[in-house]
Amino acid sequence: MRYGDGPETGFSVGDDAFVPLERCQDCWRRKNNHMKDFIRENQWLSLCGLNCGLCTMRLGGHCPGCGGGSGNQPCRIAKCSLEHGKIAYCHECGEYPCEKYEGIDAFDSFITHKRQKADLQRAAEIGIENYNAEQKEKAEILHRLLADYNDGRKKNFFCLAVNLLPMSGIRAVMDQIAADEAANSMVQKEKSAYAAGMFREAAGRQGIELKLRKKTAADK
Repeated sequence: MRYGDGPETGFSVGDDAFVPLERCQDCWRRKNNHMKDFIRENQWLSLCGLNCGLCTMRLGGHCPGCGGGSGNQPCRIAKCSLEHGKIAYCHECGEYPCEKYEGIDAFDSFITHKRQKADLQRAAEIGIENYNAEQKEKAEILHRLLADYNDGRKKNFFCLAVNLLPMSGIRAVMDQIAADEAANSMVQKEKSAYAAGMFREAAGRQGIELKLRKKTAADK
């Protein structure tokens, strides 16, 4: 438990023991010092299969992407990569999928985890260059959606849509939107609802739910 906001700020670690906040912070820094050595070239697809280029945290400048340098958060899978010769993707490891992947795609964070293992497999099958090319096209479409069809409340939704829908489905929706002349005369809020509705319909036809799955107290 943390106590105080002044010189005596710290944490209790037992009935009588008290650890000053400064010492706690030093321990945290030592424990997570490995992150400064975790550097990767590809910030489109993370080590564990997340599409960093389509994440709200990276788009907002709050995260550099997996292994992108300063700003990376402590990550046990990143630490594992360093301990296994700095592998670039978990599927390259002979122990994959290991216990770290048990239930990893059951819940979401700032980005969907639903296709985490499936996207790693797809990248392995078609090659990283081809996978990245697809992600770059998705990112271009996402930026267009955020620039032209976001009413200020659809950022998470559009990020989710381009993550989960296949490229062919995304292109089809964008073609439909572009071909609808009436959409061009709509006010921003109407355009946003219209585009979101088109993506929901496309997702529904493929049995895809465009909603982040957050952990509840019962799941923790």
